Formats: sequence, C-alpha cells, structure tokens
Amino acid sequence: MIKKHLWIWLVFSYAFAPRLCSAQATAQSQPNTLDFKLLRQNDNINIPQPQNTYQKLKSIPLGNNNSISLGGSYRFQTEAFINEQFDKDQDQTDYWFLQRAMLHAHLKLGAKFDLFTELNSSLITSKQNIVPVDKDELSINQFFARYHFNDRWNILLGRQNVRFGSGRLVDIREGPNVRLSFDMAQLQYKDQNTELTGFYAIPVQQQEGVFDNDAFETSETLSALYWTQNWTEKTNTDIYVLYKEEADKTWNAGTADDKRVSIGLRHFGTWKGLNYNNEFVYQLGTFGNQDITAWTVSFNIEKQFATSYPFTFGIKTEAISGDTDANDNTLNTFDALYPRGAYFGRVARFGPSNLIDVHPYFKSTVGKIHLELDYVAFWRFSTNDGIYNPALILDYPSVNNGRFIGHQIGAILSYAVNNFINVELESNVIFPAAFLQESNLGDTLYHFVFTTEIKF
Repeated sequence: MIKKHLWIWLVFSYAFAPRLCSAQATAQSQPNTLDFKLLRQNDNINIPQPQNTYQKLKSIPLGNNNSISLGGSYRFQTEAFINEQFDKDQDQTDYWFLQRAMLHAHLKLGAKFDLFTELNSSLITSKQNIVPVDKDELSINQFFARYHFNDRWNILLGRQNVRFGSGRLVDIREGPNVRLSFDMAQLQYKDQNTELTGFYAIPVQQQEGVFDNDAFETSETLSALYWTQNWTEKTNTDIYVLYKEEADKTWNAGTADDKRVSIGLRHFGTWKGLNYNNEFVYQLGTFGNQDITAWTVSFNIEKQFATSYPFTFGIKTEAISGDTDANDNTLNTFDALYPRGAYFGRVARFGPSNLIDVHPYFKSTVGKIHLELDYVAFWRFSTNDGIYNPALILDYPSVNNGRFIGHQIGAILSYAVNNFINVELESNVIFPAAFLQESNLGDTLYHFVFTTEIKF
C-alpha cells in the first residue's frame, strides 16, 4: 500500500510538472495573471488570450461577462515521530503518509454573482491512531454563493473556509490534512480602507468516509462581527467580537456547556522599519455554573535586512491565561476557538491555552529557496491548569507544580520549483522540562515532515 501511494505521487509530480511549466512559460510571455492564493476563491486569474489547454481551463468564457475557472491542488506528506509522547519506553516511533487532493470550480456571472465549489479528498496510510483532522475520504470542503448588491456590499450563503486577521482565533487549519469548514450566512461591507464582516456559522464535524460529514450540528456555533480598518499605509487595526457556544466542552476544571464572548483588538503595520503584529483578547461568559474570565496578549515584531542575501529576524511572545483554581466559581482557561492546526509548527504538541511562550525566529529567501529557523520556550501560565493540544483537548493534566514545559527547536527548508510546485522539509525537536519530566514524560521528541504540493 505504501509503495502504491509513493508511485502515484511520483507519477503525478513528474508527469504533470512539465505541462505546468510549459503553461507557466507561455504565461510569462504574455500579460497574463496567474496568482494562486491560500483560499482558492481569492485566486487572481486573468488570461485574456489563453494559448494552451491549461490556460483555457483557468478562464472559460460563458457569454458576455460570464466565466468559469477550474483548478485544484495535490499535497503529499511523509510525517515521522520519535518519542511522540515524550516516552521512549512506549512504542511511539512511527511514520505515515498523507495525501490531500482538492478540485474546485469558480463560476462568475457578471459583477453580481459568483458560485464556488471545492471537493476534498484527504487520505492517510500507516498511522494507527487516526484523528478527525487526518482523514476524510471525500467531502465538500466549500460550496457557497455570493451576491454583490454593489461594489461595497455582498452576502454569502453556504460552506466556506474562513480566516480572520492573523488566524489566531479563526483559521482554515492548513497544517493538518483536513481543513476546517463552516456552514454560514455572511454579510460583508468592503471599500478601499474598511472591511466589516458579520456572520453566523456552524463548524462542519469531519468524519472519515464519503460525504458523511455532520452538517448543521448546532451543539457548536460561532457568531462574529469583525472590523478591519486601514488608517494609513503603515497603521491598521482589527476590532472584533466573537460569540461561541459549545456543548460538553472539557477543560482541566471539568466538562460543561461553554458559552463565551471574545472581544479582541489587533494592531499591525510598520514603524521605523519594524513590522509589528500585536493582539489582545478578553473573554467572558459561562462554563456550566462558573463564570469565564480569560485573556491573552501577543506581541510580534520583526525586522527585514536588505543585504546581498536578504533575511528577516523576529520575535514573538505571548501570555495565554489558564485556570487558577479548579474549585472556585471562575474559569480562567483561554479558548483559542478555531486556531491554526500548526500553531507552534507542524509538530503540534501544545495548543494556545494556559501558556507563556517566547519565540525568536529567522527566515530568508534566496532565489527559489526559503529557510526558517526558530526556537520556542514554553511555560504553563497557571500551574493549576493542564496543557492542551492544538485542538484544545486536554493532553497533559495538571499533576504536579512544574511550570517550565520545554524547549522546541524547528527548521523549515523549502524550494519553489516554479509557481505550481513546492517542496518542503520541516524538522522539530522538543526537549522536555520540569512539568513533563515530573509527569514521567522526560524523553526528547523528534519530528520530521516532508511535503510536496502542486497547485494548478
């Protein structure tokens, strides 16, 4: 089975690559635009005079001012862990293979109406303990219709991947094999400097089979009002209110219905040659019969150096509240709602609740090669609360008073073959510290993931 998947990957990559490169070469000789985005409904495609079959599929005219565009992506990953749960005495050395294929069609009828649909197939081989973000044999990842009342107001109904701001609280979950989708109704205002979005959304509950995902399961819902304002070319803010309801949520303090409001402010831009992205979120609400009082603050500053080999050096640091007393009437554990699946790298051992972290990093792009190096030190914010994974599930309960969790060192090396094909190798090492060591989880974790992705 493993050889079969490897063979499919090799044939697809090397047989398809020449055609894509040929299409790219043709596009470069003409005033065409072919700019792929993370959310493919936002692709910038403009091919007024297609010259080959591929370009014709990217812009198929359907009469005056109407068109349809076809495309997709294929991602193959090999992932490996040594001491996945910091315990070499258990059988925790394993590797597996992940595949994700996505196909989409984008119909545009004049300037008023567009319809976007995207199919997803996410498969995994050789992994024993499969979680929902690993496998979804065939599903509708996105299917929505958008109507533009005018050049500023539009309404959207359907299933969509969503990312707001820096993806701190609402993200598409690109790191794992299966993306996060919402069934939603959305109203949006947008002009040159202002974007205001309001929506009511229900997260899609992934299942492993074919078209079997649970939809409109209202035991978990998200409502939002999100305002982005570009004050100047260098100063921007996000101001937002998010309301999430989730039945039978489990924190270190217990299990109950969680109803909370998140009020946030994000300030980002440039100042004296520095790029900054700072955010504060305060949460209130109820967890069963307890009141919620939680918060987080995050600072991210980086400097770009325009040398003969340009590079960027930056540092992130954040404090994320945890519960101070499981027996009082207040829950202080911060809920990051729907964060990035790879919040602290693809290794994804620790999620954004009850943490303090310091995260310096270095990145550089030279030609087609991109390099990232980073280090993260983790502490528990509260020694009375446990540590959660990126899905905000309690993985390491509070069983001792240790605060320092560990050190993580990561590296990413990627090579952009062309606009269509990218290969990437990521490696992470986590050295356990007091909290994990005193929980009898003291062995060094090693993690590796190799990725090939083709977009078309």
